Amino acid sequence: MIKWAGGLMVFYGTAHTLGALVVEGAASHGDVWFSREMWGEDFSDMSPAMSAYWFSVNSFGPSVVLLGLTVLWLDRRGLTPPSFIGWWLAAWVAFGTVVVGPGIGQDLIILVASALLIVAARRARRPQQAVGAATPTRGATT
Repeated sequence: MIKWAGGLMVFYGTAHTLGALVVEGAASHGDVWFSREMWGEDFSDMSPAMSAYWFSVNSFGPSVVLLGLTVLWLDRRGLTPPSFIGWWLAAWVAFGTVVVGPGIGQDLIILVASALLIVAARRARRPQQAVGAATPTRGATT
């Protein structure tokens, strides 16, 4: 469950960032990004280069990749990510849906990942069911 959640987050963040850079052409503004032309630019009068920057490399896409990689890292070490990660991602999607409307499929990807994380955290909190089980629950330290 955790592996799927982390993988979905890495997929989503990578697809969003690369899609913005390549498919939407944000990378074509790279020369402006590194020219200092955008320094001090006002958000109320955003240039196409600044808009492309916020849509691609400064979007939440790269952060979702990092979060997904962290979830995968925790899973490889037998640790369950805290449930607040799943709840925060779900709240983020809900807020975005209220503000700009439902997404096509990208929101569903993050909602599935958040649900998987919430369920995994809930299962990890349950005590062992077997009588006399000596093995710790997932995420417990020994």
